[in-house]
Amino acid sequence: MRRTFLIVVLLIIVSGIGWWFSAPKTGEAPAAGAPAAGGPPQGVAVEAVKVKMGAMAREITAVGSLRSDESVMIRPEIAGRVKAFGFEEGTHVNRGQLLVKLDDASLAADMEQARANLGLSKANAERASRLASQGAGTQRALDEAEAKLRVDHAKVEQARAQLEKTMIVAPFAGTVGLRTVSVGAYVQPGQDIVNLEVIDPLKVDFRVPEVFLALVRQGLTVAITADPFPGRTFPGTVSAIDPAVDQNGRAVLVRARVDNKEGLLRPGQFVRLALKVDESAAAITIPEEAVVPKGEQMMVFKVVDGKAMPTPVKVGKRIQGTVEITEGLVDEDIVVTAGQMKLRPGVPVKVVPAKPEN
Repeated sequence: MRRTFLIVVLLIIVSGIGWWFSAPKTGEAPAAGAPAAGGPPQGVAVEAVKVKMGAMAREITAVGSLRSDESVMIRPEIAGRVKAFGFEEGTHVNRGQLLVKLDDASLAADMEQARANLGLSKANAERASRLASQGAGTQRALDEAEAKLRVDHAKVEQARAQLEKTMIVAPFAGTVGLRTVSVGAYVQPGQDIVNLEVIDPLKVDFRVPEVFLALVRQGLTVAITADPFPGRTFPGTVSAIDPAVDQNGRAVLVRARVDNKEGLLRPGQFVRLALKVDESAAAITIPEEAVVPKGEQMMVFKVVDGKAMPTPVKVGKRIQGTVEITEGLVDEDIVVTAGQMKLRPGVPVKVVPAKPEN
């Protein structure tokens, strides 16, 4: 028993000596990093940014395909043998320029025959008219001669129309493609010969969900990008909107025009589009990570006098990691972008630089 008592006393003495040496002396500064006795608590380290003000446009993204402003496949109306071409493949042609010449020997002969018959009909009609005026001819003979004259007139016009079809001309100015036949080939009516395209400007067709129908209108600006030209944007303008909504996809077909003076874009090419539907001249924007959902409400933590203040906000447009704040913030406000999970209302905060991305 006495031995146990001595051990307890010895432990008490050792504990008292340890406390004596570890306790801070009067006037001694606290250890580095430890809060001073009775001093303010250290702030919670957070990342924060100042809100931005400026123009912000809402965009609708879509994909589409480029189309020629005008496009036609040159085809003959009559059968015949190709006699000559009036163009070089892949070059520009003017409106009315001869593209294809078919052999016209047979039709030219038909034209001469029709003219000869017309000349004879004119002479017979004049003779019948003179005889009728002299009382030597009948009215029936005169009527038959005049009818034959009109028929021969029509045959001449028909022969001329057929002869003109041997010369196929460009219906509009554009660029011809690659021809599918050669000189000497016998072509049938409706057979493909060469395509003619207007590639400046170009059309682009794309679909917009019907929920945005009230925002889409003619004249809106479209930014067009294509994979072969990374980092480059081609501006366009909405030119037409289909009056009907597609019942299957619940989307409306929109057409825009894009300048192609450099000839970089081609019909049939796949492109991406960003349609600017409206724009706020003085929008308040913050990084998207600053917004914290709380139930059905959106919150941000403002830094006010070095303390975290939770603030309900209303959000608007979201574009590429940036969100518009329509209510709750003003210019010059500072909001927390990282570290919100450690914050409570009124907790002191310490703004630290953002961590660099790897």
